[in-house]
Amino acid sequence: MKNLPKKADGTLGILIPGLGAVATTFIAGVEAVKKGLAQPFGSLTQMSNIRLGKRTENRFPKIRDFVPLADLEQIKFGGWDLYSDNVYEAAKKARVLDAGLLDQIKMELEDIKPLKAVFDRSFVANLDGANVKQANTKHELAKLVMDDIENFQDANECERIVMIWCGSTERYIEPSGVHSSLENFEKGLRENDPAISPSMIYAYAALKLGIPFSNGAPNLTCDIAAMIELAKETGAPIGGKDFKTGQTLMKTILAPGLAARALGIRGWFSSNILGNRDGLVLDHPDNFKTKEVSKLSVLEDILQPDINPELYGDIYHKVRINYYPPHGDNKESWDNIDIFGWLGYPMQIKINFLCRDSILAAPIVLDLALFSDLAKRAGMSGIQEWLSFYFKSPQTAPGLRPEHDIFKQLIKLQNTLRHIMGEDLITHLGLDYYQELIEAL
Repeated sequence: MKNLPKKADGTLGILIPGLGAVATTFIAGVEAVKKGLAQPFGSLTQMSNIRLGKRTENRFPKIRDFVPLADLEQIKFGGWDLYSDNVYEAAKKARVLDAGLLDQIKMELEDIKPLKAVFDRSFVANLDGANVKQANTKHELAKLVMDDIENFQDANECERIVMIWCGSTERYIEPSGVHSSLENFEKGLRENDPAISPSMIYAYAALKLGIPFSNGAPNLTCDIAAMIELAKETGAPIGGKDFKTGQTLMKTILAPGLAARALGIRGWFSSNILGNRDGLVLDHPDNFKTKEVSKLSVLEDILQPDINPELYGDIYHKVRINYYPPHGDNKESWDNIDIFGWLGYPMQIKINFLCRDSILAAPIVLDLALFSDLAKRAGMSGIQEWLSFYFKSPQTAPGLRPEHDIFKQLIKLQNTLRHIMGEDLITHLGLDYYQELIEAL
């Protein structure tokens, strides 16, 4: 009999670097659900079913009833931000949720005040704030974050903690020597190496304490050798990067369908406008490049033009993001897709997606928090590839091609849950139904 994960007893603390639109929408949403004011639509952990056994057994429990997840009533929230607004004030300024809903949970949100953030403007040039930690070295900053974590855990009597990065996209950097090992990284912390970003300091602090860390931005944060080594050493799950919302979500739904039908693609032009803090940050070219690399990788990995050159060898893929303040958090995206079919005859697909970025991201934050906590209790450390479902640029073992097809990602996620709970994996082969029928004749 497989050893099942430990029960989710006690309080789970969810700590979030970056209490902006995504984080406040997530926190407010959970508080609204707890009060019966709304439903957690978009969350697999709360709303989705999972099939167990044969189709003929008709076993389709809710995921939350199948695996031992923390209950929403067991959650406490905290976090850091370079602005001092409490979560109620920050949520009002983000203008994602209706004021009437926020007022019904005002007391709960006002109680959550941001701790001083680790911030380096060289990584996010378009933001500046006063609620920022001061220290002589990055190693001291990491120690201050660890102190924050331990103080929060004690004050809220938390049995367990998880950390989810909901902060801004940092400028693009490539892995370098300081990232190549834990020893080099810790040396770099003490020497204020400029290649160590704020998100890496948060990740290091969490992993050093054995706390799961998930990266919701396209930053080079925990997908470096130093963090992978530390996560294994302390038994902490890690995953990332960049929450899969909006335009990229649509790509990972549509591209696998076109590839499944062996329909060719000559070009895919993607344009976005958004006006929230994320849009302001991405208005700087150094930060946009980080996002662009994340978004561009999706199609190449799904379509694999190296092994399908006739269909996708000449694809032209362009991504544009434009800051447009009037839209706020309501992102709008346009996609023009030039495809071809039988005998090379051309066709087109046009998509205009008027989405709400934080509304799509909030349930991802909830699921990652609950699933990474489950992984920790199940003894799963290091990279959690089964959580690729939630990321634009999934983290995998070095040298392993990421899987971007959302349907394959969902199968991997569900089979991992079955594995954790000692249930049979489902391959969807289905021949046994018909073999049994033949043998009965």
